[in-house]
Amino acid sequence: MSKLLERIVFRQLYDYLSRTDLLLSLQSAYRSHHYTETAVLKVLTDILYAVDDGDLSNLALLDLSAAFDTVDHDIFLTRLRVSYGVGDAALDWLQSYLSHRVECVKRGSDWSTLATVWFGVPQGSVLGPLLFILYTAGLIDLIEGHGLRPHLYADDTLIQGSCHPGSVAQLQSTLSTCLDDVSFRTG
Repeated sequence: MSKLLERIVFRQLYDYLSRTDLLLSLQSAYRSHHYTETAVLKVLTDILYAVDDGDLSNLALLDLSAAFDTVDHDIFLTRLRVSYGVGDAALDWLQSYLSHRVECVKRGSDWSTLATVWFGVPQGSVLGPLLFILYTAGLIDLIEGHGLRPHLYADDTLIQGSCHPGSVAQLQSTLSTCLDDVSFRTG
């Protein structure tokens, strides 16, 4: 029953985000027509354009390890309301969906005590991946704010920048500052 309910909520949320053009084109994965190839072609195209202009290109590849487990529910629910216009019953349902989760570990025939899950979206769920990409969408603005080109794929983030050969130190500094900001935001 819960998977069926998740599918219904997923479809309604996905349709709403698509209709209102709130799904970002720079986020591949977990969406129709946005696959690994989409991400690779976008990044390769950006690099080739830079090379054609005589520029050098720098690429940072980040894997946000255990990223699904780090989603802050309060921040995420606020983002859903403010950035995506999700409110009323839909927001209440999503808050209920994320809250009051517990987990335990089974080893052999022994079970650990139940522990409340305060962060994260349910992995292996129908809804978890969509919620995760909505949570991380802000990384695109953060990276672009540094004058760099982002692309997100699942829990991986690609950051690409280009410069004239004489400006390599500046590009490296900008990329380093951007990586610090991403680390702070996702850490």
